[in-house]
Amino acid sequence: MTDQTRFEQLLQARHPCVQIITYEEDHALQVVRHAAVENGWDRWIWTVTGGLRDGLLEGSASTPDTDHPAAALYHLCQGRGGKRGLFVMLDLAGHLKDERTLRTLREAIAKLAGSGCTLVLIDQHDEVPPVIKATTTTRMEISFPDEQELTEIVKRTLREVNEERPISVNLNKRELDVVVRNLRGLTRRQARQVIIDSVAHDRRFDADDINHILSLKRQALGAVGLLNFVEAPTSLDEIGGLRRMKQWLASRQDALSDEANDFGIPPPRGVLMLGVQGAGKSLAAKAVATAWKRPLLRMDVGALYDKYIGESERKLRDALRQAEMMSPIVLWIDEIEKAFASAAAQSSDGGLSKRMFGALLTWMQEHRAPVFLIATANDIEALPPELLRKGRFDEIFFVDLPDLDARAQIFAIHLKKRKRDPKQFDVALLAQESEGFSGAEIEQSVISALHDAFAAKQELKTEHILNALKNSPPLSVTMSEKVAEVREWAQGRGVPAD
Repeated sequence: MTDQTRFEQLLQARHPCVQIITYEEDHALQVVRHAAVENGWDRWIWTVTGGLRDGLLEGSASTPDTDHPAAALYHLCQGRGGKRGLFVMLDLAGHLKDERTLRTLREAIAKLAGSGCTLVLIDQHDEVPPVIKATTTTRMEISFPDEQELTEIVKRTLREVNEERPISVNLNKRELDVVVRNLRGLTRRQARQVIIDSVAHDRRFDADDINHILSLKRQALGAVGLLNFVEAPTSLDEIGGLRRMKQWLASRQDALSDEANDFGIPPPRGVLMLGVQGAGKSLAAKAVATAWKRPLLRMDVGALYDKYIGESERKLRDALRQAEMMSPIVLWIDEIEKAFASAAAQSSDGGLSKRMFGALLTWMQEHRAPVFLIATANDIEALPPELLRKGRFDEIFFVDLPDLDARAQIFAIHLKKRKRDPKQFDVALLAQESEGFSGAEIEQSVISALHDAFAAKQELKTEHILNALKNSPPLSVTMSEKVAEVREWAQGRGVPAD
């Protein structure tokens, strides 16, 4: 259902006040304008800078003495004569701290309800007082553009750019589909700007711009701070160990495809990765994206929390909707127990963490888009029990410290990364002497050995790495009790990843 259809359904149901929380103000105004024109209704618009003016006539003069929102609301309620209309107020929420404005709004909504008119509040933040939100307003979410709308945005933007200064466009249907698919998850304004940026430097738009568009998309999403692209290794050969998990991934490699859906296979929901700190859970998350050749997006849960009431929940909903629009993808929530720490106990945040966690659980249970969720956790005791319930995840993997073979693989991988031939090192001895070391600690031992060799003006040798291992005890020694507790908990509860 389009935004236009949903908005007109609300009008037909005679909702007296519709609240639209969005950063796409132009699109929301277009939806309202279209509804007014189609139904032959008045449309008035109020802003604090321009006062109240006719919203259907371009350049119309503002009504005198209506720059104050209370005055504008009072004026709207006078002399309607039974004629229906749409009254749009932009950024009103911030003015409702004033008691007079709040009272005038409540009275205006009650009066407009009887006349069949609708007040539309378009804001960037959900700061409407509870007395308005709970009793008189109906909330409407602005959707992300689908592929059909994105195709129109691409064509319209290219036409506009070409009118200003000619450009060369050379795309076939398949390449256009790839461009549109790479634009999914962006707002209309972001998608338009990405297209303009793609042709600005060379006045050309062709298949060579596809990678540039993906790069610009990453920048656009990074600016919002909710979903961030994460670079994953190009091959599973760059990831040591995790043999059992790799087999599990291989058997579900095409499970997010349309073919699997047509075959009757529902999209896999996700995995929860528990384990020892530094054992490679983050790398395991990247392994999923690498094995399935899907984009990996990390949700910055810290950026979701906002000081305004209701704004945190909205940001979470937006992030999850954005992930669905960009599907098929792999969505990663790192250290999920910290993100929703207060959801497992009494908290001082007014229940915000519990509401956020509940919203996430509901989405995990009900979403149908091919979004594969990876949640990683270090502190098992801090996990809310609801998260471990059967059906939340397809599998719970326990990522333990690497065994002898895995440690040998990890040493070889990190030596290759530093332009060294593993055959020139006693990798078997290194693997034997690094028992209890995590993958991250093994990498640091190689880096530390490189520093020592460089300082001594020598080529890196096995002895340098052995010395680095001896001089830096692993976490499994310094926090042996904690590691033992995690391993004991995982017995019978999680599938070993290796």
